[in-house]
Amino acid sequence: MPEETKSPTPPPGGEPKAAAPAAGHAAPAKPAGPVPIPWESAMVSKLKGQYGSGIREANTYLGQNYMVVEPSIVAELLQILRDREQFDYCVDITAVHYPEREKQFDLIWILYSFARNERIRVKIMIADGENVPSAVSLWATANWLEREVFDMFGIRFDGHPDLKRILLPDGWKGHPLRKDYGIIQQDQEWVKANLGIESGQ
Repeated sequence: MPEETKSPTPPPGGEPKAAAPAAGHAAPAKPAGPVPIPWESAMVSKLKGQYGSGIREANTYLGQNYMVVEPSIVAELLQILRDREQFDYCVDITAVHYPEREKQFDLIWILYSFARNERIRVKIMIADGENVPSAVSLWATANWLEREVFDMFGIRFDGHPDLKRILLPDGWKGHPLRKDYGIIQQDQEWVKANLGIESGQ
């Protein structure tokens, strides 16, 4: 008959304690994340020479080139990027809301050049209620993209031919991609007023 395997006898006072980690061995530091690096190119040098401090940043982050510029130059800069630098396709226009900042919104144009096979981002920071020039005269695609930014964030584009909501009904209150938007309350109000029923939210 095989012998029974016995557990070691615990010391008086309870279960055996795990060995304490060796002194002087702290947990390894977390590796540093990616950081922006300067975007060096002939185009950037030319634009910095033309606009000086109007080009606040020109960096590359995870392989993506972007410029942060002053709102006062963005209309002219976008025109130059299309006409001189051949960024002939406006891929997207979008925004990000930072309600704790004085200039609450980042507004971003994502542009692509077929001739250069290059994609860039142009970003400005604006306050709530600050209007921005429309880019519809430069890229036809900006029409619906600007309407979506207006619908979701409430940013208005001066010179847009028909700035109205594109995803939500005309009577909808507020702008759902603002971080301070009360989505449940707004949904319940609209459903009750327009459909005569209680929202399922």
